[in-house]
Amino acid sequence: MWEKSNLTLEEAAAYSGIGINKLRRMSNDEQCQFVLWIGSKRLIKRKKLDEYIDRMYSI
Repeated sequence: MWEKSNLTLEEAAAYSGIGINKLRRMSNDEQCQFVLWIGSKRLIKRKKLDEYIDRMYSI
């Protein structure tokens, strides 16, 4: 899973430690940089999620 560039919500939750519902709420935002929509399917861009987490917790 750590080598995949795009993760499902379940995989992203396991990878990041952020809950599925929280990830869903975060990725619903139109300004979200780490979500990739394929039709109605939502994938999380792993590198962009890492960058987001680093920015949020480096304060």
